[in-house]
Amino acid sequence: MQDVQEFAEEYFAAATDPDRARYFALFDDDIVVHDDGHSHEGLRAVRRWRTELPPVRYGLRDVRGTATACQAVAEVSGAFPGSPVTLRFTFERDAQGKITLLDITP
Repeated sequence: MQDVQEFAEEYFAAATDPDRARYFALFDDDIVVHDDGHSHEGLRAVRRWRTELPPVRYGLRDVRGTATACQAVAEVSGAFPGSPVTLRFTFERDAQGKITLLDITP
């Protein structure tokens, strides 16, 4: 499994890649994402959530944790109110490295 810095760099690179398959391949089928006061359960719901988001850019600021539980802090900028904003991305991953939980908070 990748170390946490490599994992975070891959996550944010995949999140901006026009090839959406790269991004969705990071998630377990039973993924749960908490973002902006909403929960999205399962890969189908996460696909829908992600396609509704505006295009953004990420500036990775800090990464801490272990291979299975880590946090990344990133500046997120794009065409949305309040841009740019610094957000904390909390990840839980299974033994295969797939993301099982993603919690995005200010």
